[in-house]
Amino acid sequence: MAKDIRIMIILECTTCVRKGVKKGSRGISRYITKKNRHNTPNRLELRKFCPYCYKHTIHGEITK
Repeated sequence: MAKDIRIMIILECTTCVRKGVKKGSRGISRYITKKNRHNTPNRLELRKFCPYCYKHTIHGEITK
């Protein structure tokens, strides 16, 4: 049986993780997307909007 080429990944805001979750904050921004395992074997990083930081930040791939 062949492995799936496209896998689901979770992108998490890197600035929220560095600052830590404040008591007034609702959490950490996360996005779910898919990536092609053959085209991007390394960890994926995209600029996405973080509703907790109120700006566009780098979201990096995390392990499940």
